[in-house]
Amino acid sequence: MRNDRGVVLLEVLVALVILATAGIALVETVGAGLRAERDAREREMILGEEERLLNAHTLLNRRELDQRIGRRQIGEFIVDVQRPERALYRIAVIQVQSSQVEDLVTVVYRAEAVP
Repeated sequence: MRNDRGVVLLEVLVALVILATAGIALVETVGAGLRAERDAREREMILGEEERLLNAHTLLNRRELDQRIGRRQIGEFIVDVQRPERALYRIAVIQVQSSQVEDLVTVVYRAEAVP
């Protein structure tokens, strides 16, 4: 009878350790999921701002785009306007903190004015 008490106590302690380990793993998984959701939400907001900036530049006419050729910082973003061909303009939006990565890029066509 006395040996059974010790075995039962040991089994209860082992079960508690297993439950605690599973609980800690569950809490860490939930925390990682919440962090990932927050990061995704922040990234989505940034991409929304970049998209609005890119859309604004795609609405510019040929003369306005010619005035903006090159890199210009607008708030926390850099807008890079290039003219690879006479009627094509390449517009890229870049974050200031990662200036080597172009997040959004488009090419627009603007016909030359007919004299």
